Amino acid sequence: MGVIMKILKKIFKVFVFISIICLVICIGLYTYAYFSPKLDIKNANQFYIYDDQENLIYQGSGNNEWVELDEISPYFIEAVLSTEDKNFYKHHGFDYLRIIKAMYTNIKNGAIVQGASTISQQYIKNMYLDFDKTWQRKIEEAFLTLRLEVQYSKDEILEGYLNTINFGNGNYGIENASQFYFNKKARDLTLEESIMLAGIPKAPNKYNPVADYEATINRGKIIAKLMLNNEVIDDKTYNSLFNKKIYIYGKKNEDNLNMLMYYQDAVYNELEKLEEIPDSLIESGGIKIYTSLNIEAQKLMEENILKYMNDEIDDEMQVASIIINPKTGGVMALTGGLDYTKSQFNRATQSSRQVGSAIKPILYYAALENGMVSSSTFLSEPTTFMFSSNQSYSPSNYNEKYGNKNITMAAALAYSDNIYAVKTHLFLGEETLVNTAERMGIKTKLDPIPSLALGTCGLSMFDFARAYTTLASGGYKRELSFILKVEDMEGNILYEKKNDDDLVLNESYTYILNEMMTGTYNANFIDYNTPTVMSIASKISNKYAIKTGSSGTDSWMVGYNPNVLMMVWNGYDDNRELAVKDGTISKNVWVDTVEILEIKKEWYEMPSNVIGVPLNAITGEETDDLSKTSIFYYVNGSEYNNQDTEVVFKEKETN
Repeated sequence: MGVIMKILKKIFKVFVFISIICLVICIGLYTYAYFSPKLDIKNANQFYIYDDQENLIYQGSGNNEWVELDEISPYFIEAVLSTEDKNFYKHHGFDYLRIIKAMYTNIKNGAIVQGASTISQQYIKNMYLDFDKTWQRKIEEAFLTLRLEVQYSKDEILEGYLNTINFGNGNYGIENASQFYFNKKARDLTLEESIMLAGIPKAPNKYNPVADYEATINRGKIIAKLMLNNEVIDDKTYNSLFNKKIYIYGKKNEDNLNMLMYYQDAVYNELEKLEEIPDSLIESGGIKIYTSLNIEAQKLMEENILKYMNDEIDDEMQVASIIINPKTGGVMALTGGLDYTKSQFNRATQSSRQVGSAIKPILYYAALENGMVSSSTFLSEPTTFMFSSNQSYSPSNYNEKYGNKNITMAAALAYSDNIYAVKTHLFLGEETLVNTAERMGIKTKLDPIPSLALGTCGLSMFDFARAYTTLASGGYKRELSFILKVEDMEGNILYEKKNDDDLVLNESYTYILNEMMTGTYNANFIDYNTPTVMSIASKISNKYAIKTGSSGTDSWMVGYNPNVLMMVWNGYDDNRELAVKDGTISKNVWVDTVEILEIKKEWYEMPSNVIGVPLNAITGEETDDLSKTSIFYYVNGSEYNNQDTEVVFKEKETN
């Protein structure tokens, strides 16, 4: 018994010693925090986004509509406290009992199912560009929480927190959210409206009533139950909630671009990857982000998307579009969907879609680089390709239209002839297209299979646009970007984009390919088939390199000149088949935007070693019929390589 008592006394002494040490450390930390420079909570982590003319187009993190605590509905304050931190006014930054309880619950469930962050801790995270989840960051956040607690009153902390919460759809702070979702001031929110807003921060893209009304109400019922348990509301009030549908306003009062938030999200994503930006900008008071956004291009693009994605179109169809300056790689405009308030999924940067025949310009550049010329011919007829493994592949042309004769590469590109494309692909070797695509900037790993020539691969629009920008720039691979420059609030430059001029393609072959791509709207190619964009040829008054693509579930349109590249996609998220009429949407959005856009309309300067020869557009033979004539471009001397490639292809197959 005496031995046990001695052990217990030693344990008690150790416990007392550790407790004293912890107390001293805590007192020291709180004292140090108290005498540290005061945090500027109203200006911390502000970010300002500017367009290419340095006009402010967005201000984030809540200072747009900062409201005092007594100007916020008590219902909302109580809903937030019940949901996020019911002991907020009792602790000093950390709810230790809640932390222990959360740890026990998470260990018991074998997963993180419960958090223990207080409002003070969450507020510190809101004031961070919180891209890092390391222990160093967590320790830093903990110390900043101490500073916040000793330097400000509880009401000041709560006020700041409520003015910086992310409520989705680009709304930061309770006043912005109240105006957007209910068209009223924060002080006028009802109990039901307050509960709905209090539920949004847990998952702003999921629990906001514009994106998913039912999910928001279900989340609201959970919050109402917490308020009941905390005796903030009584049983009668609880049972009367959400019995009638709540009116949702769901828009900004000022002139607002419906799809601009997709661009802003892409800016944030790029910002995360910039090593030059400090992890925390609390002390600096925020940053200014200068982008390549052309606001007129964005407006025009959105107007035309809404014009053609109208009430006659299935409301589940989606769209994505990007406009790029080929000379810099700067993204001038972008949308990742039809309506950001309903879906924040960015189909321009996150979605992988089959690109169809839009991949063929990459293939034909590779062909030019490997000895073929624009007038090289293959036989266009139904063909089954046999392989050594006894496997076969039988591609077909759209609408089963075949020339049943030799056609030129220029004609094959104008018609988007699949037989010609697969023959070219196999003639060059399947790795050639893979390697050329990679050289042009495509980062997705492509499989060297026969159908790759028809774009059966899945690519994101952003990835695909890199390769097209290389063609549009005359052969220079440039990384696409949104951000031009980042400054702190004192004007110090933290980051500035450097133009990368990496010439990866032969300029002469690139010029020849770009000229060939004007055949897609050239009436002289009309024969057994019609060029793919003849339906909008009457709208085209300038010269562009153009290619379409279709996979049955995806419709693509891309076109460019030296100063602008625009790519448009439309389709369904669930990959359902498109109707024939749906293929006109991307074409019309493209032409109505690019043609009106106030950007210098010019064409590429012809390299000195390139010559033009007038030939029959379809056969590549000499002709006197001007209505069937097209100019074929060659690197000087290669015009004599105008061979029947079909013969060489068959000899290669035989061998």
